[in-house]
Amino acid sequence: MAYELPRIPLGQGIEISIDFLSDHLAPLTKSISLVLETAIDAMGAALMAVPPWMLIIAIAILAWRLGSRRIGLLALFGLTLVWDLGLWEPTISTIILVLFSTVIATSIGVPLGILAAMRPGWGRIIMPLLDFMQTMPAFVYLIPAIPFFGLGPVSAIFSTVIFAMPPSIRLTCLGIRQVPESLTEAADAFGATRMQRLRKVELPLALPTLMAGVNQTIMLSLSMVVIAAMIGARGLGGEVWKAIQRLEPGLGFEAGLAVVIVAVILDRVTQKLGSKNV
Repeated sequence: MAYELPRIPLGQGIEISIDFLSDHLAPLTKSISLVLETAIDAMGAALMAVPPWMLIIAIAILAWRLGSRRIGLLALFGLTLVWDLGLWEPTISTIILVLFSTVIATSIGVPLGILAAMRPGWGRIIMPLLDFMQTMPAFVYLIPAIPFFGLGPVSAIFSTVIFAMPPSIRLTCLGIRQVPESLTEAADAFGATRMQRLRKVELPLALPTLMAGVNQTIMLSLSMVVIAAMIGARGLGGEVWKAIQRLEPGLGFEAGLAVVIVAVILDRVTQKLGSKNV
């Protein structure tokens, strides 16, 4: 008889923990879900109330001002193509989900990156956790989102924030650590406190690297929002998922092309913003 190792009940322990947390945190998660859904619906209604051609021109002008003329033209023609393909509403939904996810992820990630840079002890704890988060398959993050927030866009945002946060933490920490020591010593010599040195010396010098982290967070958010269509997220991911279920490669290609257009516009704008701060 072959000897079998006793199985560690890891999966059962995780399920029990998630059930316990979802039961005891239900009032909090319901409140968060209500607030986020209200904000998402309000922003979606406001943007959809604007004629598509007017919003496309406004986005193109913004991309031109923040980026360059080429990026503005790319936004103009790319979004016009998306509108012509009949994918305007899901594209707006996807952009809203990406914006919410990116804002939340960077709001959490940047302070954690600063903490990891300022406190090496915390850095030794945070960095292995980031390795774990970045190597975990993206689909796994969809599973715990459902017990906490149910099916829908809030679960998509929850799973996207967890998936997209690591680059923001890593690159914030890296940017602060790469500030020349001579400059920090000069700030100390002039009597700057730790927070003054961080605010007036380290963060401005680390801004290009920090913006690279924001750029990566946006790209990961966009990829995860598409995957999150499996748990009820609206947007272009829903169109891709619909094409898979119906075996309609043409619809899938059109939705995929719309995702590429949105990704390229956001990528070029954030890259340009980062390069302007170099």
